[in-house]
Amino acid sequence: MLTTLNTAYSDTSAADLAWALGREPLPALAALDLEINDAKLQLRLLGASHQVLLEEERGSCSETVACIPGSSTPLPLGVAKRLGDWEYEFAARVEHLTAGQFAGRAQELLALVADHPNGLAGVFPGSPYAFTAMLAQRHEGQVHWRTWHAYPQDGQLVATRTRVGARMPLAAAL
Repeated sequence: MLTTLNTAYSDTSAADLAWALGREPLPALAALDLEINDAKLQLRLLGASHQVLLEEERGSCSETVACIPGSSTPLPLGVAKRLGDWEYEFAARVEHLTAGQFAGRAQELLALVADHPNGLAGVFPGSPYAFTAMLAQRHEGQVHWRTWHAYPQDGQLVATRTRVGARMPLAAAL
């Protein structure tokens, strides 16, 4: 689903993004509710980037990547945590692109997410390439989502990948 977000572009740069687990739901400009097998997932576009809420019979998880006033947790390159019976893995990278590369990559990502049944993308007013996009799926019993945060003024595209799933018993992991 592709939507135009009715708000000013509030992220100033990739360096302003912060990451947090366990935050309460923040006000969303757009949301997509999904049921992927036994998981309920809500993809949320915020004025300051994204939030994902996951609920399964084993528990719940909230991931926020946004410009969070007063946050002291910058966007990490990677995180691996145990959350009860789950394993949570997060990775982020910043791509630096020329204006032409940025326009092409933005068009490609927006087309991918807009046409996907588990995708949500929001374009901010003022630039067709100022956007946040999210895509979720379930693979081998785990829930995965990817996000992209575009900063056309700096030629930066922040890409994140998250995986949440049941912890594997030690014998099964060998």
